[in-house]
Amino acid sequence: MAAVLGLALLAPAVTACEIGSERSDEGTTAAPPPPTVTPRTAPVRTTGRGPEPPEQGAWLGTWVKPQYHTATGRAAAFDEFNRAAGGTLAIAHMFHEWNEPFPGASERAFQARGRLQMISWQGTDTRSTVSGIYDTLIRERARDVKEFGVPVLLRYRWEMDRPNLAASMHSPEDYVAAWKHVRGIFTEMGVTNAAWVWCPHADGFAEPQRRAAAYYPGDDQVDWLCADVYPSPEWNSFSNRMDHFMAFAKKHPRPVVIGEFGLTQDGRPGQRADWMREVGPYLKKHPQIKAAVYFAAKQTQKPIYDSTFGDDPESEKVFREMATDPYFQPPMPDLSVPSGTPSVSGE
Repeated sequence: MAAVLGLALLAPAVTACEIGSERSDEGTTAAPPPPTVTPRTAPVRTTGRGPEPPEQGAWLGTWVKPQYHTATGRAAAFDEFNRAAGGTLAIAHMFHEWNEPFPGASERAFQARGRLQMISWQGTDTRSTVSGIYDTLIRERARDVKEFGVPVLLRYRWEMDRPNLAASMHSPEDYVAAWKHVRGIFTEMGVTNAAWVWCPHADGFAEPQRRAAAYYPGDDQVDWLCADVYPSPEWNSFSNRMDHFMAFAKKHPRPVVIGEFGLTQDGRPGQRADWMREVGPYLKKHPQIKAAVYFAAKQTQKPIYDSTFGDDPESEKVFREMATDPYFQPPMPDLSVPSGTPSVSGE
């Protein structure tokens, strides 16, 4: 969207998925064709933590790269994108590094706007995490999330299957141990308002050598399943990437959120809009998918990409049509701030 493009021009590099940088042709094998996936019809549920998914439909949301990385700047970027999309986006997404306190002023600003929030927490070396040296930090985060009070989606160490994270993840077993260690501390602290979101990359299921499924901590440890999906230089279709993931997801009784999706390639004329046109019908076909969050940024340093709609009115129109479809406007969970919640200023 035109306004979003302007916001992105002066922003520093993002800390989300480093699009395109994680791919390597060394030692890879050809990806198998996508499986035939029939929608899951059995009920889905969480472990009782965080927001309950909508009974019908799916929430949409976004992360927008702001001009200024402050609470005011992030809220303004979200508001501008949301207005261009029709004003109905339910989820505001925020990224935090491992040692960065949260929730903070940005989360308060989004809360004041009545948005459900997904917080992506970067994580750190898995073996160091399990050793206990970060337990004080983890308890501080758990306390602050509990005091925030409202339901949130907590996306801990997303895309753990990326090859460029292998040195800090060590192995699927190490990752699972770290997940259980951090979640266990949140449990000890009585944090029930944060839903634990497990979010590999969809490519981790399409490319067998990435073994994404091996990183799954188990149904008793996960509230929402998740995948990030982008077209990649090969222009894999949205349904192609998602079918690989949904074949895994339908075996588990958890709701699904698409943690990130976006148009990160230029493509031939009309190709971006064609990719985007698959998203809405695919979500409607798979009612297990209860939320999807767009990733909007113009990145001018490597990895270079532009997932905004500034120069792409055709894709903007497709996204707006999806965002204003009643299917993607289900009722919101109760996001009222509990009485006695402390205020947070600055960031």
